[in-house]
Order: sequence, then structure tokens, then C-alpha cells
Amino acid sequence: MVAALTRLFGVHNLALAEDVVQDAFCRALEVWKLRGVPENPSAWLMATAKNRALDILRRERTARTYAPELGRQLESEWTLAPTVAEAFGESAIRDDQLRMMFSCCHPQLPEVAQVALMLNILCGFGVSEVAAAFLTKQPAMEKRIARGKKVLASSMRLFDLSDERDLPARLSAVQRALYLLFSEGYHGAHAATAVRGELCVEAMRLAELLLASPQTATPATHALIALMCLNAARLPARVDARGNLSSLYEQDRALWDAELIAKGERLLDHSATGTTITEFHIEAGIASLHSRARALEDTDWPMIVSLYDTLMTIRPSPVVALNRAIAVAQRDGAERGLAEISAIANADRLAEYPFYFGALGELEHRLGHCDIARDHFLTARARARNPMERQFFARRAREVVS
Repeated sequence: MVAALTRLFGVHNLALAEDVVQDAFCRALEVWKLRGVPENPSAWLMATAKNRALDILRRERTARTYAPELGRQLESEWTLAPTVAEAFGESAIRDDQLRMMFSCCHPQLPEVAQVALMLNILCGFGVSEVAAAFLTKQPAMEKRIARGKKVLASSMRLFDLSDERDLPARLSAVQRALYLLFSEGYHGAHAATAVRGELCVEAMRLAELLLASPQTATPATHALIALMCLNAARLPARVDARGNLSSLYEQDRALWDAELIAKGERLLDHSATGTTITEFHIEAGIASLHSRARALEDTDWPMIVSLYDTLMTIRPSPVVALNRAIAVAQRDGAERGLAEISAIANADRLAEYPFYFGALGELEHRLGHCDIARDHFLTARARARNPMERQFFARRAREVVS
């Protein structure tokens, strides 16, 4: 709804588009309470927003400027209603969401602001929800989103996907933003829970829009969605029946979603048609190897280590190095894994990362150093970002000395 209205009103009138959407929902609260929820609530809301947009355009078309690309189509009564109706068509809404996504990833905005705008505008998250996703106080996030919307307003219109000069850079930013959005849901730092499936679903929904457009359905896009599918397939097993977080090593693999795994494998195969290897290709390859293994001992750890070696050349980071060290420990033993962890460059950036100490605890425990392992797990618990993580590390601290 916001994307369709923004196309009509122009990006500089984004606040007006959001007000119309809010009016439609308020109207629904009033009408549905009396008449009951309609058979198709989405269609009802769309029709209400469309009619409200028509009223505004008729009443205020001489008082303000609207989308410059539509020009005279909004000025004549003969073309006004058909233009508004077309903007609310299914294919038009899909295209406008795609263009809005690219508009949110403006080059003047940092990555966090790009993802915040996508959550707020395209996913309907309130400011407090966006702030919680990034462990940021609400006033600070409110200012960040407001600044981002000011940058959007300066462009006057949604991003044009036919702009071949800016499309590659914007596409890369969009892919990165969707990757961060999915990651925040899969293993983010939310204060209440370690897994936020709704963020993963929204990231996958928006990524599918990229796949549906010829300009954006690149090999990297296929690899990105493959990665999402292969990781999302493990979500049913990440939390057990009692609400406890489960590591990859203890998950019930029978709970993994076979259909999502098959889809991820097909997308990963299709991503190999290009000439460029991205971080998404490598991470999807790692996720694929995990998905193919019927049991932990069947995992191809030498190939996973090799893929992490490649990932370290494409996008090195302390977290990638930590994951590589864990894979090395699976291949060569706990002692070698600890040596790899101690060799991580910029390891001080992991000082507040609970899974850094969790990995140390696991490897020390394998070597029989139970007291040292327990201390690491207790340190991880102290740095845990939510109750699920705290409970997980507290349980491991108890288990290593029991």
C-alpha cells in the first residue's frame, strides 16, 4: 500500500502515503467492529486506500506537487481514476515494492539505515520494533529513520530500474540489506529471543521480488535466496519443544524443511551460471554441505574449511574466522581449532560476542578441560543478548561438570 501510494504521490510525499495507510487501518478498526472482518481483508484495505488517494488527488492537486513521472495523468479527471486503479494492480504493486526497496538503499545512507527504512516502509515495522531489532534506543532509531526519509524525499521519485549506471551498485546494496535483515532474524541480537522468524520471512519475501525481475535476477540474487532457503530450512530445529536454543550439533535433522532445502539447492545450481563468485555463493555452498549431511559425522568438513578459506578472501571478518576455526576443529581436532581461534586477527572485536566464548568452551571441553570450559560458558552467558542464549550457555556450563 505504501509503495503504490508513494508512486502516485511521489517520494517527497512519503509521509502522506503513510498517513493514508494508517487511515485505512483506522477505518478498518471502526467498520470491521460493526460489520465483521471481510472475506478478503487485504482487498478491502487496498480499496479503502485507493479511494482515499483519489479523494486527496482531486482535492489537493492544485495545492501540492505529486509524482513528476505521472505528470498530466493526475491532472485530468479522465485519466486520474484509471491511473490510480493501475497503481493498485498486482503487478504494479510488485514493481513499486521493488523500486521502493532500491530507493531505500540510497548510496548516501549507511547499511543500518537502509535496512531500517526497509523494515519500516516495506515491512510495516514500527519504530520501536526496528529499534529492538538493532538493539538501539527508540529515539535514536526514530532520528535515523527520519534522516533516511529526508534523503529519500530529495529524489522526488522512486528509483528507476532502467538506470543502468546506478543499478549494479544499488542492487549490491539491496542484496546486502536483505542479507542483514535475514541474519538479524536467524541469529540476531534481539533482547527477547534469539530467533525471529518474521524477519526471515520478510527478507525472503523481498528477495523473491528481486528474483521476479529480469534486471535483478542475477546469479548473486539466486545465491542469496539459496542461502536464505537453506538456512531457513533449519529454523524448525533451532528451538526445541521446550523453547531452548539448539546448536547445529544437537539439532534433530528430521525437522529440517526438505522442500526449502530442495529449493535452495536448485537456486544454488542456477547461481553458478555467472562468472562472479560472491560471499552469498560461498555461504550458500557451506549451508548446502550442512543440509546434505544426514548426521554431523557425515559432514564434509574439509570442503567447508576450503569454502571458509575462500570466504576469508572475499569478505574477511573475525566472525568468519571464528566459524572457520570451528570447522577446522571438526576436521583436525579441538587443539588445532583452539590454535586457529587464538590466531584470529582483530579478535578484540569478538570480546562481546557470546559465541566466541561458547566456541572456546566447547573445544576446551573436548580436550577434557572441564573447569576452563565452564568458565568460558559462564562468560558467554554473561554476554548473552537474550534469555534464550543465557539459558543455552547456562545449560552448557552445567553439563560440562556433571
